[in-house]
Amino acid sequence: MPTDPNPAFMQRAIQLAIENVRAGKGGPFAAVIVRGDEIVGEGANSVTSTNDPTAHGEINAIRNACRALNTFTLKGCEMYTSCEPCPMCLAATYWARIDAIYFGSDSGDAARAGFDDSYFYEEIKLHRDARSLPLRQILSQEAWQSFQAWIDLPEKTEY
Repeated sequence: MPTDPNPAFMQRAIQLAIENVRAGKGGPFAAVIVRGDEIVGEGANSVTSTNDPTAHGEINAIRNACRALNTFTLKGCEMYTSCEPCPMCLAATYWARIDAIYFGSDSGDAARAGFDDSYFYEEIKLHRDARSLPLRQILSQEAWQSFQAWIDLPEKTEY
């Protein structure tokens, strides 16, 4: 259940983003994951320093929080992020089952600074056949075998 936002956690996310830029480690994005009154994970953008296009601040914070809590779900946690999450990071917060997201700057601010995600939002809305990145299904019968193996596995960790 979302709580009232705590400005101190947002200030921490903003501070991490500024420090990240000044240290030359990556873009101006950072996030903290909070459970109750405690930060359980932090992360800053490290895309350029790690050559990892998925190393956004929110993704790094989620990874660190999951590692610290020894879980793959962050139900009961909230995210404070210096900027409105991009589509990838937003999807990751859904997968992590985060209860709420609080953000500082919005996507328009990011676009003005050279980080325009509007293309991705528009592409995702399109049917897969209309997207600029070719997306074609092949070997669907064979691929189903991995799902069947999952269905048949008696002791699995659901998520």
